[in-house]
Amino acid sequence: MAWLHTWMGLLFGWLLYFMFVTGTLGYVDTEIDRWMRPELPPASVPLRADEAARTGLAYLATHAAGARRWTISIPVDRNEPYLRVTWRGAPADPAPAGAAYLDPATGQAFAARQTGGGQALYQMHWMLHYLPIPVAEWIVGVATMCMLVAIVTGIVVHRRIFTDFFTFRPGKGQRSWLDAHNIASVVSLPYQLMITYSGLVFLMFSFMPLAAVGWYGPGAQGNQAFLEEVFPAPARMDAADRPVPMVALDSLLADARRRLAGAPVTQLEFDHPGDAAARITVVGDFAAGPLRAADLFTYDGASGALLSSRPRWSSGPKAFRDLVLGLHEGLFAGPALRALYLVAGLLGCAMVATGLVLWTAKRRQRAEQERARAHPGLRMVERLNVGTIVGLPVAMATCFWANRLLPTDLAGRGDWELHVLFIAWAALLLHAALRPAARGWLEQAWLAAAAFALLPVLNALTTARHLGVSLPQGDWALAGFDLAVLALGLAFAGLATRLARRRSVTRPQGPAASP
Repeated sequence: MAWLHTWMGLLFGWLLYFMFVTGTLGYVDTEIDRWMRPELPPASVPLRADEAARTGLAYLATHAAGARRWTISIPVDRNEPYLRVTWRGAPADPAPAGAAYLDPATGQAFAARQTGGGQALYQMHWMLHYLPIPVAEWIVGVATMCMLVAIVTGIVVHRRIFTDFFTFRPGKGQRSWLDAHNIASVVSLPYQLMITYSGLVFLMFSFMPLAAVGWYGPGAQGNQAFLEEVFPAPARMDAADRPVPMVALDSLLADARRRLAGAPVTQLEFDHPGDAAARITVVGDFAAGPLRAADLFTYDGASGALLSSRPRWSSGPKAFRDLVLGLHEGLFAGPALRALYLVAGLLGCAMVATGLVLWTAKRRQRAEQERARAHPGLRMVERLNVGTIVGLPVAMATCFWANRLLPTDLAGRGDWELHVLFIAWAALLLHAALRPAARGWLEQAWLAAAAFALLPVLNALTTARHLGVSLPQGDWALAGFDLAVLALGLAFAGLATRLARRRSVTRPQGPAASP
């Protein structure tokens, strides 16, 4: 069991660390979005559905009159803090899609910079960015399964699991890393089991396609039958190419609110707006509870007649899946529970990082005791640890620097923010490969300290929404981000100072290979 725990953790350790870091950002993705779009004012939640509909429709009728699909996202909570409209045109349209954040007071779009924001960073934990989605899902799924095996075997091999919870011996080298790994693992164990199992549930249709094939049949027809029964959606119709005025939304929304029994309307979807075949779908609240589902009501766009409805709860198995996925994403969480999610995610990062360092510390200590030269594989793992455990956070910081420094009119600006991240990470991995491990830890820790601590300074130099403005105005999304990265910078500075002090003490015996 110990062997299985060790190698399941090592083989996918760096990928799991990447997944934990980027996935944990998902619990503050809205706040990151806000910082990466400093042109937006403080959030305007909540907004009445009828007010949002009038404002959104007026904008869409002017700027996306020929689109075949409109969407109005209504600000009701932190998950959707701004009135946002999107549209999609016909396939032959040279500009088929667009999006805008609207000022509810004026109905005009905010001139916000193009950025992937926190959503782009969060999505990397399962899309891996550059890979085709099916390939990424298989890689992430295998890594997640190995993670589950590592957790279960870790529970089995730790007979003193509750004693280890209260044990930490600082300054003891390998023992200290073992204690840190145990504490991070045990404190967050319920979260780690939930997040790993629910991650596999997310990918169940990629890993178990034969379950659907055996019941619904092979090929596209069987897959379509499966999707229609398990995930029923409003029927789509082709445009009639006959203009017809849309129904007044006030009565339609009043009917939807009555059916929702007081729950908020979070989104309005318009198919073929202004056409005789128009359909209007009213979407309830996905974040009303841990069940990751919402009530849907589809109306005739011309008459306002209710055509179909889909309740949140449709069957026991689907409800179980929706519950597991809702727990994974945590969209329902209030501030206190969201903070616990964030802390648990950070402990997951620490669990993987300390496990990777512990593996090298054990083998480095053994090599020193035997006065043998370290194996090339050990040296490679040590340098991968440097370039990933510290290098990845530095690369994340460069993405935020790029958000402030790239020209606002740069084509594909959001993509370039992520290109900068991966270019920086590649450079840091190369730096770690070329430097002695101890020097690599120290240099990249100082680089991380500067990259994070100077972000509030960069923000003050490039925007008018700095801490001197955001704090007095109570704009906690912006101020919280600046304060968080400042704290991260100070934490990395503390780590670098400790490493420098330790290196000055151990230099006569030779360089240390772990922090």
